[in-house]
Amino acid sequence: MAEAIGVIDYGMGNLHSLGKALERVSAARVVISYDPEVLMDCDRLVLPGVGGVRECMKELRRLELSDMVVEAARSKPMLGICLGMQVMLEWSDENDGVPALGLFPGKVVRFPDPPADGAGERLKVPHMGWNRVRQARPHPIWAGVPDDAWFYFVHSYHAAPANPDHVLGTAEYGHRFAAAIARDNIVAFQFHPEKSQNLGMMLLANFAQWSP
Repeated sequence: MAEAIGVIDYGMGNLHSLGKALERVSAARVVISYDPEVLMDCDRLVLPGVGGVRECMKELRRLELSDMVVEAARSKPMLGICLGMQVMLEWSDENDGVPALGLFPGKVVRFPDPPADGAGERLKVPHMGWNRVRQARPHPIWAGVPDDAWFYFVHSYHAAPANPDHVLGTAEYGHRFAAAIARDNIVAFQFHPEKSQNLGMMLLANFAQWSP
């Protein structure tokens, strides 16, 4: 049977474009589901999402997915995207503080409102649009992707990992922040690879064949 990539559906985010993107770059079956048993049967998992950490955690718990994600993260290749990356940390400062999944030590913090860059321009929050990502260290997920490539972001909060070794890529928006993190069999992006044209598709293809 063909390998299966499970996309975790907890009701937050447009999963159609992500599912279609994964189907284009991989021969694997793409399974979009909120059923923990169905997802645990998949070979690798994607945790996407848009919105806020509090609502995300509420829905993951309601659907009995939070424990499944933590269990699956011990062994399966896993990809977090946007909110799916943020919820992988221990804590978010959003809504006066929200505990998250704790797959990475550290927390999620808001961009200053509004930050000012070095030229004195006022930068808007949310950070929305294309930005360069500098690769902080080598990783199979970067195969074929040039350093300082452009990817598409939409977010008001960003991850602040406690362990600098977990930072996989950085971007600049008022200050440098973690745009990608990784450890063991988990990799996560703050940006949206499915909205980032050819290089984003390359990242998804790399994840689909990554064997940590």
